[in-house]
Amino acid sequence: MQKKLNKKQRERLTALLPYLIALASGISMGLTVAPVGAWFLAWVALVPLWVLVVSSNSIQNPSCAGSAPKVRLKIQNGFAWGIGYHGVALFWITGIHPMTWLGVPWLPSLAITLFCWGFISLLGGIFVAIWAAVMVRLAGQKPWLRILIGTAVWCGLESLWSAGPLWWSSLAYTQSPHNLVILHLGQLSGPNTVTAAIAAVNGLIAEGWTNRRDAAESLSAGFRRSELSKTEGAERISFAPLWFVNKYFAIAIGLLISLHLIGFILYGRPIAQPPEAALKVGIVQGNIPNRLLRSSEGFRRAQENYTSGYITLADQGVDAVLTPEGALPIFQRDLMGTALVAAVKLKGVVAWIGAFGERGDSYTISLFTFNSKGEIVSRYDKAKLVPLGEYIPFEGILGGIVKRLSPLDAHQVPGSANQLFDTPFGRAIASICYESAFPEQFRRQAAAGGQFILSSSNDAHYTASMPFQHHAQDMMRAIETDRWSARATNTGYSAFVDPHGRTLWISGYNTYETHAETIYRRQTKTLYVRWGDWLTPLLLISSGEAWLVIQLKDTNKINKNLTLS
Repeated sequence: MQKKLNKKQRERLTALLPYLIALASGISMGLTVAPVGAWFLAWVALVPLWVLVVSSNSIQNPSCAGSAPKVRLKIQNGFAWGIGYHGVALFWITGIHPMTWLGVPWLPSLAITLFCWGFISLLGGIFVAIWAAVMVRLAGQKPWLRILIGTAVWCGLESLWSAGPLWWSSLAYTQSPHNLVILHLGQLSGPNTVTAAIAAVNGLIAEGWTNRRDAAESLSAGFRRSELSKTEGAERISFAPLWFVNKYFAIAIGLLISLHLIGFILYGRPIAQPPEAALKVGIVQGNIPNRLLRSSEGFRRAQENYTSGYITLADQGVDAVLTPEGALPIFQRDLMGTALVAAVKLKGVVAWIGAFGERGDSYTISLFTFNSKGEIVSRYDKAKLVPLGEYIPFEGILGGIVKRLSPLDAHQVPGSANQLFDTPFGRAIASICYESAFPEQFRRQAAAGGQFILSSSNDAHYTASMPFQHHAQDMMRAIETDRWSARATNTGYSAFVDPHGRTLWISGYNTYETHAETIYRRQTKTLYVRWGDWLTPLLLISSGEAWLVIQLKDTNKINKNLTLS
């Protein structure tokens, strides 16, 4: 016979329940991206946390007395949700283990991997905990104000986080690559437009549920104090909650449909393809495992694969060939003596070659433009480096604790934040690997005249879900800037994407491939390219003003009542 739980065990279970609900809903949000790709969950996965945080009677530890412990518990719910979301969405980070190919022993490699994954998960938890701390203070405010402030604060926090060196998992990217229609809202004010849409719809659904329950309990208490019969009370209780649910649900559904209609209008706009703007680009996916890159055998294979791929594409009549990040893992001074550059001089087809640039005693990860004569005419240096992977934050403190993961002994440095990348075909928008997660990098270059996107990456040290998420990021950048994109990677996924985010071709994974596609140079400027992220400050200012107006009204009302009394 199963033993029943005692009172203390029931209390512990009751206290744990909110955390489990918050964690489960955060995990649900994490399942929206690769490898699962359940993007539709994003429109409801924030609802449980919203209800837990703002509801005046959400389940909490019954042993706690006073409001401070309850506030703390609700903030912890936000922390649990953030860990669930970012921990699942970024689980691919664990794919860097083992790093024995970098000379890192197996056990330290595991420790570094778990530290990286745990750190980003905790950072995501802190991010959502801050949001929860703001929302918990709005528990007594009007629902529409909570929705406005909740949406504004979430967008503001994402903007703050993305301004730093460590960023990837915006709410907006939960919709890529599957929901291209809603991603077109990014043309208005960048990815935060999509983030705001997701937060607002979740907030409306949550407020519908919260008001339904609060109304039912309020009416029930009123009926117990009144002379109404049991039947009459039940009828009124069932009717009022239904009205509240329909009110907020109707607005949520209406907003969801309206936003998709706006996205559909933008998605349906034709893409001009004038012949004079055509550019036939070839991509070589060399498929050289990172564990071989440091060896002479790896370099031999890299030269052979990229040179033969270049010649194949040149014979197909391409205008230019794009190679991945670090395609030839050597310094700029050694590039001129390679077989690949000799082939460029022979065939006379422009090539963008990934290699290492030099800056004093340091080096950069760079993309070089070789013209038809085999001369370097431009260079783009990677500006956003991966913390711990490509540089050590607070190196004076952590340098002796964390081993450098770079395969080179020299010190890696970032490129300038305001670089421009001019090519024989006009100005391009350049991106190297991790930079795909930073929309401002693309927006700035598009505003400065970038006509097409060249994305060069090496995701070989991760599992397949990471390069698929990486491709999804590049699709968002193509939509936001209204540009064609060519993406070359070492082991996959390489791809061509049009300005509507549609993938024209995508490579296999861990395969050697060459492919040519015609893209078109464009000089259009979306609202986002022109004005940047104007929506987030607008939401923050308007929500702040609305809150102040309500506070002043409440204060005046209290003063008036005191005067009358």
